[in-house]
Amino acid sequence: MQELSVSSKIIKSVFFRPEDGRLYIRFRNGEERQFAGVPRKAALAMVKAPSPGQHYIEHIRTRFERVA
Repeated sequence: MQELSVSSKIIKSVFFRPEDGRLYIRFRNGEERQFAGVPRKAALAMVKAPSPGQHYIEHIRTRFERVA
């Protein structure tokens, strides 16, 4: 599993498992979410976005299957 560096007001940390496309997001409020089938390109786009939290809301949360 690979930790992706992120600078965000709402996201504390991001981990990505490229072998199966699992994206793990830990929020500053203590919540954790996992998504399946996320391409590496999509995970990197989120952490490199000007606002990773807004990118998550618009492009990850609604597009990929939440598994936890």
